[in-house]
Amino acid sequence: MANLLWLQGGACSGNTMSFLNAEEPSACDLVTDFGINILWHPSLGVELGDNMKKILRDCVSGATPLDIFVFEGTVVNAPNGTGEWNRFAGRPMKEWVRELSKAAQFVVAIGDCATWGGIPATAPNPSESQGLQFLKRDYGGFLGKGWKAKSGLPVINIPGCPAHPDWITQIVVAVATGRAGDIALDDLQRPKTFFSSFTQTGCTRNMHFAYKVSATEFGQRKGCLFYDLGCRGPMTHSPCNRILWNRQSSKTRSGMPCLGCTEPEFPFFDLAPGTVFKTQTVMGVPKDMPLGVDKKGYMALTSAAKNAAPAWAEQDIFVV
Repeated sequence: MANLLWLQGGACSGNTMSFLNAEEPSACDLVTDFGINILWHPSLGVELGDNMKKILRDCVSGATPLDIFVFEGTVVNAPNGTGEWNRFAGRPMKEWVRELSKAAQFVVAIGDCATWGGIPATAPNPSESQGLQFLKRDYGGFLGKGWKAKSGLPVINIPGCPAHPDWITQIVVAVATGRAGDIALDDLQRPKTFFSSFTQTGCTRNMHFAYKVSATEFGQRKGCLFYDLGCRGPMTHSPCNRILWNRQSSKTRSGMPCLGCTEPEFPFFDLAPGTVFKTQTVMGVPKDMPLGVDKKGYMALTSAAKNAAPAWAEQDIFVV
């Protein structure tokens, strides 16, 4: 049996809501099929007051072995580094986070806020928020560069706003069942099994991308969302079109541009107002290019592809 404790810092609870919708495996499966003992969770825990504090203290002291510490939301340091804006169980949350992280075999950061700081850490960041080990793309998180859990792994980052529920439960099951050695992390400490490919991988609009047929409005069933509507699918590491949401769809399949929410730069606050859903271009070439594509190659490829586009590329496609 593996003991799991889940706490929330500066958060909207979106990742908890996502977790409770998991299907492969579900939150119930974690308990009944994989022997995970959820010591406490903000939406599932029944203990309050002194009983709640005892759970936390026992984990910190080692009286109760803590196998997996899951953290959702930012570490709030305001005001002036005290953390008093986010108190929990009688003290600043950040103090619990530091002690529980030290006691745990594995520490898992869920969602953009816990991984990179997310929306709360966007400038001017009045809550002085940090991710657990990162602040945006740099090692500026609360636990610091080089920090590792008892298992020898750094914080396992599962980003997203929210993170897909099955990304969460599958990683939790892997570490709880002794398969942590199978988890390879990328340079941002994301599991490679989920974050090596792009949102574009598996997108039903890829043929429109190839022939440079553009969608011009949300919800259109034909056309690529990259050329005009600001879709970040070719630049965003996520399996949203391989592991579908609610098992049946994704943003791009429903005609909504990818917002790039698994990347540290989300929510791209440096974009000019009114340009979030508009592709930024320079001399007709997108300012942000698909990774690995240079502008000269892009111009040659898209010019030839558009001229070669077959008539059926302009027809509606069926998407779910």
